[in-house]
Amino acid sequence: MRSRIRRQPALALLASEFGESTLHQQGSGEYDPLFLITKLGAKVNRVIVAGLLERLEPRETANGATIWQGQIRDPSGTHYFSVGDYAPESMRELTVQLSSRIDDGEVIMLMMTAKARYFQTDEGAVYTSLRPEEAAVISRTVYREWLVRAAKGMLTRIDAHEKSINSEKSIDSLAKVGVPENLIEGLLLAGEHYGEIDTESYRLNILQTLDIAEDKEVSTVPVVKAQKSLVVEESQSEDKESSKVNQETDINSAILDLVKRLDKGDGVDFDTVLNNASARGYDRDAAEAALDELSEDGEIHEPRFGWFKVTE
Repeated sequence: MRSRIRRQPALALLASEFGESTLHQQGSGEYDPLFLITKLGAKVNRVIVAGLLERLEPRETANGATIWQGQIRDPSGTHYFSVGDYAPESMRELTVQLSSRIDDGEVIMLMMTAKARYFQTDEGAVYTSLRPEEAAVISRTVYREWLVRAAKGMLTRIDAHEKSINSEKSIDSLAKVGVPENLIEGLLLAGEHYGEIDTESYRLNILQTLDIAEDKEVSTVPVVKAQKSLVVEESQSEDKESSKVNQETDINSAILDLVKRLDKGDGVDFDTVLNNASARGYDRDAAEAALDELSEDGEIHEPRFGWFKVTE
C-alpha cells in the first residue's frame, strides 16, 4: 500500500526571488513533490502570491483545449501562471469571470495559492511559472498584510544566507550559527548550485514592498483602455476629457511622490519606478508616459541615464 504524500506548506514569495530560481529537486517516486530552490535557499513546492492582475488571456492548444495565461505583478516583479483543464473547476470559473472584468478595465488585486512549475529550454534556460490551485480577489488591507508576510520571509532567508557565508557547509555548522532548521537543506543546495549571490537587490525589494505595505494604498484608478466608440454626445465627451485630465494629474503626482520617497541618494532606476507604480494599480505604459511628461516639465531629471531624481 502506497503511503500518503504529505501536502507541502505554501510559502508567501515575492516574484523576484521565485523568478530567479533555476534549481529544482524531485524524488524518483511517481508522486514525489517537485521543489524549486531559490537563491536564498527556500524550497518551494507551493506558493501564495498576490498583486495586481496584469494580464489574463485565452490561448488555444494544438488539441483544441483552451489554456488561460496570466500575470500577477507585485512590487518586485511578475509571476506568470496558466489555468487549463487540469485546474479545479472553481479556479477555471473564476478565471473566466476575471477575464471579463479585466476587459472592462477593472483594477483587480488577486491572491493565489499555486504549485511551482518550471520549463527548461534546449539551450538550458529555466523559466518559472505557477499552476493555480485557488485564488480570490482581495482588498487593499489583505494585500498589505501579504506584503508584510512576504517581506518578512525574504528578510529571514537573507539573514540565514548571511550567517551561512563564513560557516562550514554542513547541517551541524549551519545549525550552530543560527540558521533555522527548515532553511538548512535549501541553503546547502543553493550554495552548490548558485555560488556567491548578491542580496542587495532583494534588500531593495523588501524596502519597496514595505513602502507599499505601510500606508500607501493601492490605487483604484482603472487601467486606461482605448475608447471603444467615438460616437458620443458632446456632454459625454466633455466628461471624459475632464476624467482623463484628472487621471493624468493623479498618476503624475503618484510618480513624482514615488521618485521622491524611493530615492536613497543616487536617484531611482526606471524599472523600480514602474514596478512600484504597477503594484499600486497604475498601467505601466501610463506610468512611463508620466515619467516622460515630468521630465519634459522639469519636475524630475536624470542624473544618469535611466535614473531619476526630483528637481530641487
